[in-house]
Amino acid sequence: MSPVPDFPPEFKGDLVTPESADYEESIKRWAVNAKRPAKIVAFVKDAADIALAIKYARTHNLEIAIKCGGHHPAGASSTDGGLVIDLHRYMDYARIDPEKKLGYVGGGAVWETVDKAAIAHGLATVGGTVNHTGVSGLTLGGGYGFLSSSYGLALDNVLGATVITADGSILTANEKENPDLFWGIRGGGSNFGVISEFVFQLYDQRKTVFAGLVIFPPTVLKGLVAVTEEWWKTAGDKEAMIQIAAVGPDHKPGIIIVIFYNGSEEEGRAVYKKFFDLGPVADMAKEIPYEVLNSLQNPVAYHGQGVYQKGVAHKKPDYETIQAAFDRVVELCEKPGPNPNIMFEYFPLHKVVAKSGDTSAFRRDPYPSVLVNAFWVEDTEENLKLGKEIVYEMCAMIKKSSPELSAEQQQGYGNYDDEAVSKVSANKAALVFGKYYPRLQELKKKYDPDMVFHKWFPITPAP
Repeated sequence: MSPVPDFPPEFKGDLVTPESADYEESIKRWAVNAKRPAKIVAFVKDAADIALAIKYARTHNLEIAIKCGGHHPAGASSTDGGLVIDLHRYMDYARIDPEKKLGYVGGGAVWETVDKAAIAHGLATVGGTVNHTGVSGLTLGGGYGFLSSSYGLALDNVLGATVITADGSILTANEKENPDLFWGIRGGGSNFGVISEFVFQLYDQRKTVFAGLVIFPPTVLKGLVAVTEEWWKTAGDKEAMIQIAAVGPDHKPGIIIVIFYNGSEEEGRAVYKKFFDLGPVADMAKEIPYEVLNSLQNPVAYHGQGVYQKGVAHKKPDYETIQAAFDRVVELCEKPGPNPNIMFEYFPLHKVVAKSGDTSAFRRDPYPSVLVNAFWVEDTEENLKLGKEIVYEMCAMIKKSSPELSAEQQQGYGNYDDEAVSKVSANKAALVFGKYYPRLQELKKKYDPDMVFHKWFPITPAP
């Protein structure tokens, strides 16, 4: 017997309620603080199931949350007393057409699924740098990755999608069919519906790449910033890195670089020679299978810890700012409670900013993103409060280095914004979407006038 007797009998998936044996597991998220007590979790099997779940939720006045990878620490994929449409259990797939270089990717897929399926045919596309992140959330909100220097954002490589809208319609969205919806979903997040399947453009990809962790002592920070600034001015299509100011599990402070070159080790070491000449204390970079690349950060970004994070932009590497922020990270890590780190994402942006607003709804800023994190083990309100305070303090320090940036630009990357599901998220949507907001409002009026989908910077429909 169904745990929800009045749910449409045509529903093929699984329904979980608080009385179900697997309820607690069903509402867990990547960050423990993103867990919420849903009334119903609907594990859907296809687009028809999604449509039924949407209609049921609307009929019973239940808030809808959409869960793919469940990676948003503020709880965008969770709901307190509502219905979760969980895509991951049955829709985590990637079917590859090697001749056409296309990937048909389920709305519940994580990037590990895509990376492994595509590289088996010598192919790849832009994906998340933590491979248990969901494809849907990352793509609809932008999608930076190690291949962005070659192919732009993840959303730039979406050729089409199947979208289930607020009235339960199952629509194809691409350049020819529902092109307005196609424009809006690429950058507009989950504001317009649930994606049951994406069609991605894939590209030829060598089977191995030069990548890994390279750790530098704090004493070389000034030189590292100088070398980074010089490299960033001319960084090419095969290059990218993430620099992390952190204190390691051995309680030693350092700057960790997740380095990437889409080529051989010999080529990569030549390109990054000035970095290596600074004298790292640990060098784990080597040629690795491509599908391992986006798992390099997994040991730190593991499931089940407390997480608070916020993004901010900065114009270029600035030594004084980075040194002050790094010193504060070290100081805070010596105290009990959340441990912060700061991630400077240097994905060369020439292919990202070359796209115009006519192609998607994503606000394209020509500045690298910074992600400030706070992690903790014990799931308490006090740690959550402290985590937020730490993150905001770090963001304020970084913003000081680029006072000339506009309010929109200082928001940073929308997928990293902690206020996406807060009470002020509707007000911030105009900043997040920038000049595209009025056009998005018209789309919201057309496809979701009742704001059924409001868990990620909800767009207010046009009057």
